[in-house]
Amino acid sequence: MPTKTADNRAPLRRTALAALAFAALAAASPCASAQGIAVFVNGDPITNFDIEQRSKLIEISTRKAPPRKAVVDELIDERLKLQLLKRYKIDDIEKDVDNAYANMARRMRATPQQFTEQLARSGLKTDTLKARIRAELIWGQIVRGRYQASFQLNDRDILARVENKNQEESQAVAFDYTLRPILFIVPRGSPQAVIDARRRDAEALRARFQGCQAGIQIARSMRDVAVRPPVTRSSADLQPAVREMLDKTEVGRLTAPEVTLQGVEIHALCDKKAASGDNALVKREAREQIMKERFDAKSQQFLKELRSQAMIEYR
Repeated sequence: MPTKTADNRAPLRRTALAALAFAALAAASPCASAQGIAVFVNGDPITNFDIEQRSKLIEISTRKAPPRKAVVDELIDERLKLQLLKRYKIDDIEKDVDNAYANMARRMRATPQQFTEQLARSGLKTDTLKARIRAELIWGQIVRGRYQASFQLNDRDILARVENKNQEESQAVAFDYTLRPILFIVPRGSPQAVIDARRRDAEALRARFQGCQAGIQIARSMRDVAVRPPVTRSSADLQPAVREMLDKTEVGRLTAPEVTLQGVEIHALCDKKAASGDNALVKREAREQIMKERFDAKSQQFLKELRSQAMIEYR
């Protein structure tokens, strides 16, 4: 298989990162024999520590404890993905991993060092997170390279998908949202009780907030609260979950509080206007949906093939 260029990797990194909205962990850890080996995958161990780390982060992300079998299966698949580096040459993979890690930190409004410290305070290892990123980057590149012809789309593919939508969906328009981020500052290292108190403060403001003009003034009068300059976001550039949240928020009201590295953040929706243009959003969503469906299908096909060839030994 030919080595991918940096340009070819760009969309693959975006796909891998989208799947990492909360960054699941995995990777063989040191002193495996002392931690207790649960499974060997082609000779590579998965320890009980690995399973505990992955389970912990999934529970933090989803607020629901995952079944152990599901976690083990996920880790087995991940080992198989990482082992592909022995068969395929991928240039600059470590550079891509570091860049992806930095991008994750940036989305949390933190530097990589600050993000590392945040993970450590949660009892999570940076090395295992980077191993998860590495596995997804490797997997995305190899699946797309192996089944390259399946990912060639033309206008007919997209238009056919759009035509299959109902009339309401096909006539959907994009919106431009004007937002005012409001941050309830929480000092780094504060106990959970402080974060919970600031969340209650944010909810109290949310109940009082009846419009941006008066509401912003109230927020500015509060202690340790920063009101940021207005920003405009297009629905075409937002993830579906974010679009849905904004669509459910009335103009002049606040979104639900979200905990970040700086504190508790909410957004005032100050304006919402239909964006100019045609059904670009519908076409974009159709393209993304087709690509995801094809990637998922080929991914499952290749993963099934790898599992059938692998030596998996449960201890």
